Order: sequence, then structure tokens, then C-alpha cells
Amino acid sequence: MNKIIIRDEIFDLFPDFYRGIVIVKDMANQKSNKRIKRLLKKKIDSQVEINESEDSRILAWDEAYRKMGVNPKNYMPSIKYLIQAIKPNRSLAFINSAVALFNYTSIKYVTPCGGDDITRIEGNLVLGIAKGTETFIPLGGGTKENPGLGEVIYYDDLSKNVMCRRFNWRNGDITKIEVESKKAVLNIDSLPPVSPDICSKACYELAELIRLYCEADVETMHLDYNTREACIP
Repeated sequence: MNKIIIRDEIFDLFPDFYRGIVIVKDMANQKSNKRIKRLLKKKIDSQVEINESEDSRILAWDEAYRKMGVNPKNYMPSIKYLIQAIKPNRSLAFINSAVALFNYTSIKYVTPCGGDDITRIEGNLVLGIAKGTETFIPLGGGTKENPGLGEVIYYDDLSKNVMCRRFNWRNGDITKIEVESKKAVLNIDSLPPVSPDICSKACYELAELIRLYCEADVETMHLDYNTREACIP
């Protein structure tokens, strides 16, 4: 049985880190959905005025990157990138229903969200520190590369495929969620000032949205300082 694992060294760096998780099965994903588009547009309109250079929820991730030895100006945390992306046209590209729904959740709660197609993962899903020998293909394709030694990565511990580099900076292509995806693991990450209670609320809401709009079976769980691994049912 596959597990989701957060290594001890992550909590050495970030003892208050909390990850909400939604396990998705039998998902009916769609390339387009008018109801989700309206939901997403309404949320974008309500959040577009957020100042990413002043909002404490975003600044917390800037500081986390610095703590990892990463310059957030060169490698932007995903939530900062997302808030910047919605500003020019008050819109966001609609990839598919599941991706749109975790983007909606990320924008609403101003905290990083992401997900992976679990059928493309061979081993355990691990958030840990890179040895530098793992492999990564950026979302959208491109040249295979290696993460830097000591980099925080989310990876498959059997294939050594990296699903996300620099905590949440850039997703990988191999495990991306597509219209054909039926099973997925969705993550919602938080650091103070986003509390575990708020992250849990976001997690339950995302699970309900996926159940409603993707007609999926869903289950929620979390990982934190006291619970560092969980089996995928």
C-alpha cells in the first residue's frame, strides 16, 4: 500500500507545517465546466486586489523559501505566482475541472494547493530533501533535469520522479492531472498565519467540491508534526 510521507527534516525546518490531503477516486474530470468557471471567476474577482508584497499569508512562503536557501524573487512560491497570474485579466486558464477546483481553493484561502495523478506514481509520495540524483520533467514537458542537493522536493521514492520542486515552486509533467485521470492526491499546504483549522476547512471544502463537480469518491486526511505519514486507501 502506498503512503504519503513527510520526512523529519521538513519539520526540523518548519515545525508548524500542516498538509491537508484529499484522496480522490473514480473521478469524472472534464476539460470544461461552466459552473466551475463561474465559481472560479467570482472568487478571482473577490481576491484580485490582494497585494502579494504585503499579505502575511504570502510573505510566510517568501520567508520559508529564504529559510530553504531559495530566493523567492527568482523562484516564486506557487501562491504568489497564482495571485499575480489573476491580476492582468481577472481570469485563469481552465486546465480541467480538478485543477480549476484546487486553484479556486488556493485563491480563496491564499495558500498553496496542488495535485497528482496517483496511477502514475510507483512508490510512496514523499516530501523531503533531495539527494540531487532524482529526476524532474517540468510541467508542459522539457528537458529532464535534477533537483539541487538539499532542495525540498515532493517525489516518488521508487521511481525517483520529482512531482514538485522547491516545495511548491514548479510541478512535474509526469504525474499531472488530466481529463483522463481517475485517481488523484490533492494537497493543501499551510504555514502560519494560515492555521491548521483553516487548512482543514479548505481541505473539506475542496473534497466536497470534487465530490460534487467531479462525481468522485473522496476522503480527507492530514499530516503535521505529530502525524508524519499516512496510507493511501
